Amino acid sequence: MPVRRLMTLLAFALLLPFAAAACTMSGEGYTSECTVSGCTVTFDRGVSAQASVLGIQAELVAVDGDMVTLKIGGQNLTVPVGQTQESNGTDVRVSEVTDEKVVVVFSTGLTQN
Repeated sequence: MPVRRLMTLLAFALLLPFAAAACTMSGEGYTSECTVSGCTVTFDRGVSAQASVLGIQAELVAVDGDMVTLKIGGQNLTVPVGQTQESNGTDVRVSEVTDEKVVVVFSTGLTQN
């Protein structure tokens, strides 16, 4: 194998994990940041916000005190702040609720090395 081709393959192999390490997306009423192990979605309060993460549709439905209701894959799921519920093979944890936003972590169970 020529040295130039070997160097190109080596550079690609070294840089690939950085390219796939994180992905940030924004839409109307939400921002999501995803890694190999899952996605953190910040929903804006007071707007109709939904995001597509890890192949599922997630929508903020309601907040009542420390209880957050989300529509995950077409089904409502109520999660207390700081706790985790399972939905469609994904762990859903509400990590923060303020007057302006709701932060939800979707985990796949995979870990990043």
